[in-house]
Amino acid sequence: MVDPSTVGPPTREPVTDADLAVVAAQLGRVPRGTRYVAHRCPCGRPDVVETTPRLPDGTPFPTLFYLTCPRAVAECSRLESAGVMKEMTQRLADDPELAERYRASHEDYLTRRESVGHVPEIEGVSAGGMPGRVKCLHVHLAHRLAVGPGINPIGDETLALAAEWWAGGPCVES
Repeated sequence: MVDPSTVGPPTREPVTDADLAVVAAQLGRVPRGTRYVAHRCPCGRPDVVETTPRLPDGTPFPTLFYLTCPRAVAECSRLESAGVMKEMTQRLADDPELAERYRASHEDYLTRRESVGHVPEIEGVSAGGMPGRVKCLHVHLAHRLAVGPGINPIGDETLALAAEWWAGGPCVES
């Protein structure tokens, strides 16, 4: 399990050509709509990027913070396969305080995306099932890494449950 202090703080660095090359290698395709590196893995590579809410081809894109590191993605998938999303969604139904904090994370996500650009087709739609259910741990981990602790309780929990995806060194060569 990850000690949250080991992942480092959020960044909001302009994306460089070298960063885009790393992200392309991580994704296995050319990244779309990338604005910033929102977080760097402890290995130094981007692991979360901030994207535009409308892709260059005009497609609305609700995912503001995109998890790019394949090892971090695999950790989220491992947790999803273990039933963590179902448990978290049930806890939202059972714990009004958690549900309120999760709703606030939804509002945070919307506010941050709206500050980048208004896209009517995705107005009110955040990501990851927010605010009523937990649908995608990848989104929640990306949100947590991009904005820091205490904003997205599901992202905080996902980070705490994940294994240190960087422990084996960089996921891709730079």
